Amino acid sequence: MAELSLRDVVKRYGDIDIVHGISLDIADGEFVVIVGPSGCGKSTTLRMIAGLESLSGGTISIGGRVVNTLEPKERNIAMVFQNYALYPHMTVFRNIAFGLYAARLPKAEIELRVRKAATLLGLTDLLDRRPSALSGGQRQRVAMGRAIVRDPTVFLFDEPLSNLDAQLRGQMRTEIKRLHHTIRTTIVYVTHDQVEAMTLADRIVIMRDGRIEQMGHPLDVFHHPASTFVAGFIGTPKMNLVEVGVQADAADARLDLGGGAALGLPQGAARIGGRSRIILGIRPDDLQIRPVGQAGAGDGVRHLSGEVVLSEPLGSTTQVISRIGGSEWIGMSDGHFIPTPGSRITMIPDARRLHLFDIATGKAIADGGTEVGTHLG
Repeated sequence: MAELSLRDVVKRYGDIDIVHGISLDIADGEFVVIVGPSGCGKSTTLRMIAGLESLSGGTISIGGRVVNTLEPKERNIAMVFQNYALYPHMTVFRNIAFGLYAARLPKAEIELRVRKAATLLGLTDLLDRRPSALSGGQRQRVAMGRAIVRDPTVFLFDEPLSNLDAQLRGQMRTEIKRLHHTIRTTIVYVTHDQVEAMTLADRIVIMRDGRIEQMGHPLDVFHHPASTFVAGFIGTPKMNLVEVGVQADAADARLDLGGGAALGLPQGAARIGGRSRIILGIRPDDLQIRPVGQAGAGDGVRHLSGEVVLSEPLGSTTQVISRIGGSEWIGMSDGHFIPTPGSRITMIPDARRLHLFDIATGKAIADGGTEVGTHLG
């Protein structure tokens, strides 16, 4: 195992910068997930770590050794790809052992490593099959087994679950997390799926346009997004983000939502910091939807009245899209309450979970009224 360090890493194609000088330290045995939308530079970053892409600037170190000029085979890393990259004419055993044969290891050592990996991944009964006889999840486990037997210092995963259906993705997330708990090897995992990032990572790195927008523990990022981009990207359904007007006196603030609706923000004037307009954010789970007139604790924040646009029953809860003024908000109700479109409902925001963002920069506003800087590496 080894720590991994990126320092001011740049990737440029011609005159176009794809990765803009990112820096990141990953501890020995840590599971870090790099997440972001398509084209943000996350896969390019992973390929530079693997040695499949050259650097245009900066350094990458593995275990304290700079690897910029080393070939992939010299870096002692193993990579699991999105498309499995299995040899169709070989058995599962031969696919897992392929790199070991290439390294000319003794047959007894190859047998031992393959059997150990097969046991770890539940492939023991499938070693004589060919990939065409396997399910998608089984093929992905074979690809993981081929990486494990090499005993690398760092595992790299490039969107390994994107070809699987929803049920298999859930199963494979569990398999990968269990694998990490067993082998404790450093893992860098790239995905565009924020659910994978939230459930797998020790630490999450969110990229945007070739830069690190924020990084931290998944729940810290979820509860304290540093920008509207992070707030809208992390969380399902995504956070409500609405531009609102501000009226403040010596201590309190009032947020004008449009259409005569407003939210009181006790002792909020200092936090607003003299701004006349901001972006208000609240997660759907923090916006209770109830029948009109039903009481509920709003923690000092005024209850709102909205018009239902759409209700989506999810079983134990109902996702409700409602309109206040000119904006639509997503909130959650009890699964037994499914309001009809056009009806009126009461919306109860949790005052402790309101997020405020600067309208010009999109950055979070701290309690002192200052912007929260993004956590750049």
